Amino acid sequence: MNIKILSRNPNLYSTQRLVEAAKKRKHEVEIIDPLKCDIVIEKRKPNIYYKGKYLEHVDAVIPRIGASVTFYGTAVVRQFEMMNAFTTTGSEALLRSRDKLRSLQLLSKAKIGLPKTVFTNYSRDVEGVINQVGGTPLVIKLLEGTQGLGVVLAETKNAARSVIEAFNGLQARVIVQEFIKEAKGADIRAFVVDGHVVGAMKRQGKEGEFRSNLHRGGSAEIIELSDEEEVAAVRAAKAMGLGVAGVDLLQSSRGPLILEVNSSPGLEGIEKATNKDIAKSIIRFIEKNA
Repeated sequence: MNIKILSRNPNLYSTQRLVEAAKKRKHEVEIIDPLKCDIVIEKRKPNIYYKGKYLEHVDAVIPRIGASVTFYGTAVVRQFEMMNAFTTTGSEALLRSRDKLRSLQLLSKAKIGLPKTVFTNYSRDVEGVINQVGGTPLVIKLLEGTQGLGVVLAETKNAARSVIEAFNGLQARVIVQEFIKEAKGADIRAFVVDGHVVGAMKRQGKEGEFRSNLHRGGSAEIIELSDEEEVAAVRAAKAMGLGVAGVDLLQSSRGPLILEVNSSPGLEGIEKATNKDIAKSIIRFIEKNA
């Protein structure tokens, strides 16, 4: 098959591993920078012009679209869909996943466990917002934040009030979430491909850090999910319409709670922690569907 990987950096671990896995299974594979694609729209003949040629006879696309280029990246994915190429992450699912508020609303509708969350239109009733999530400590997240950036733990009411008022003053959209104390600064990343968990790791924040992101200096180790955790991860990916997803969840006293569903999850942390060939699972997903 002819497979295109949409990635702005061909040297990234995830991109390289996908190329390697595709070649091992005898597919043609090319890395395409989505920002250098020209979208050609005409009746009955949608196309993409890239580096002096039209991209024709594309069987499948693997989008690795960064959050900062979501708008144009999604338009390129949509164009490939119009050209009848199979895509491991659909354009609509990609857009849904990048909107944290919309994601939480969809997960809530699917009756999936979540930390209690409040979103307001720059409400002046900060005290009411704090009380809605059960008081402090609580977590404040920028809607546009990624990799743990724009996430603040407020341990007191004064701290929570100051941070929320500061963000409101800057007209920065935030959500306020209950803090799950029993998680002890750890979360689980479950990697879901085609409705199955193909690998899972437990990430622990470094000492004094409640965020467990590996980009923030956290550590990771392989974990075997409980049946309840596995079902929650698969249902979360399905609710978002994602064939490939990194589902982040917390272990709580009331069961697994979904934090986020990532539509472009990195492979390095999960493959090194689990020693599993996740890239191969993604290529096999394409072989089954393209």
